[in-house]
Amino acid sequence: MPDQPDLSSYSPLTEVTYYILLILSPQPKHGYAIMKDVQALSGGRVLLSTGTLYGAIKRLLEQGWIKRVDDEASNDSGRVRKAYALTKLGRRALEAEVARLYRLVSAASSHSLGEPAFFEGSGE
Repeated sequence: MPDQPDLSSYSPLTEVTYYILLILSPQPKHGYAIMKDVQALSGGRVLLSTGTLYGAIKRLLEQGWIKRVDDEASNDSGRVRKAYALTKLGRRALEAEVARLYRLVSAASSHSLGEPAFFEGSGE
């Protein structure tokens, strides 16, 4: 098997990177759909500007974590929109981050005296 790149230098992922990779994991999406899905998945907490989104997309393209693909649906002008898809390397990075987060949550739950307030729904 060829040498696998070390993903640990990219860990932990930024929240924006994490959400973009997560959004692209089931299927390719175009930029506007990524922005809307990040907002929805984060419960409205993460609002991406176009500059932030396309800066992150540019970096992820350069890292080889995502690639450009043609969106099957064209826009109103009949032009084919560019969409973005997760690469195998991007999927590995996302899986590594999910495993890291799982370990963090597991450690916190095993050392906690009870459920944290954010799980209780008390808001306090």
